[in-house]
Amino acid sequence: MDRDTNEIINSLKEQISELILLYQKSKQEKESLLHEKLELMERIEILVREKDEIDHQYNTLKLAKTLAANSSDSKDAKVKINRIVREIDKCIALLNR
Repeated sequence: MDRDTNEIINSLKEQISELILLYQKSKQEKESLLHEKLELMERIEILVREKDEIDHQYNTLKLAKTLAANSSDSKDAKVKINRIVREIDKCIALLNR
């Protein structure tokens, strides 16, 4: 019986060692995945900011083309843009009061 008991104990030790190794691997993989997740989230934030900036540029360009298309001359478009800017400045001044 001593021999059987020793075999069982050795078998249990081996299984426990394997479980510990599996646990350590899982822990390392989890840490790696968390790090990758953080990097991906940062990348998403950067891409969202870039998209917002491109959307803003697109809208500005669309407005400029609309103003230019409605006028026969680029000088007229500049005058309209300047008038709109002055109106916006007046609104901002009123809001600041």
